[in-house]
Amino acid sequence: MTKTVKALVISGYGTNCEIETAFACRYAGAVCDIIHISDILRGSVSISDYHFLCLAGGFLDGDDLGSAQVESIRLRYAKIAESGHTMFQEIIDFIERGSLVMGVCNGFQALVKSGLLPGNPFGKRCVSLTFNDSAKFEDRWVRLKVNVDSPCVFTRGIDQIMLPVRHGEGKIITDTSETLEDIIDHRLDALFYASADGNPTIDYPDNPNGSLHAIAGLCDRSGRIFGMMPHPEAFTHRTNHPHWTRRQDLAERGQGMTIFDNAVKFLRASI
Repeated sequence: MTKTVKALVISGYGTNCEIETAFACRYAGAVCDIIHISDILRGSVSISDYHFLCLAGGFLDGDDLGSAQVESIRLRYAKIAESGHTMFQEIIDFIERGSLVMGVCNGFQALVKSGLLPGNPFGKRCVSLTFNDSAKFEDRWVRLKVNVDSPCVFTRGIDQIMLPVRHGEGKIITDTSETLEDIIDHRLDALFYASADGNPTIDYPDNPNGSLHAIAGLCDRSGRIFGMMPHPEAFTHRTNHPHWTRRQDLAERGQGMTIFDNAVKFLRASI
């Protein structure tokens, strides 16, 4: 009997990719709910009832004070009615039970700014996402190279992938060179921007924002918290690709689905 994986996509205050993210979860075989964060803070919905938590892309709180800065404060300090726990505490408990968390674009920004990534220890903010080197919003498709040595659950079995980016603040920076070294040493740099030859690059426009070490996605040491700037939920079907009418080699199932398929496969084997 196939085990039921329950996914939760959080919406509200400026998310705009929750429907696509929920579709990708369902297409991968999970049961998925879209829940406004206010319902979680009210205590009417608990993330502990789910296995897979998704923080979708968008422009949370209008990107006031910086992308996802307000959301990171909400995650860290807003208390859930009845329990009195913060969202941050609930997510830590969620992870410690073996569940998965993924943040895409604005969701990734929330993960790093709240200190959930890179997560050693949780709560220490040592990575951020800042303005693109191009000083403009970047809306383009990019090649991505996977770090095959990373513990990341979501990128298993993938070598290269192509996905779109849509962001103005996607450049990964670290507080110190030691933090970057720690990320590299523990293979937390799960995903890189790549050039046409498939190698990680810091050159524009293949690297659309100038991210350090060409990093496009990070995971924690468990590999079960993952954040990425490109949008896997935006490539679930071959017709999502801008060249789909000319690319006969494109499979019907879009390349972004491999990220969600890996999550559901991992959870089915562990719940």
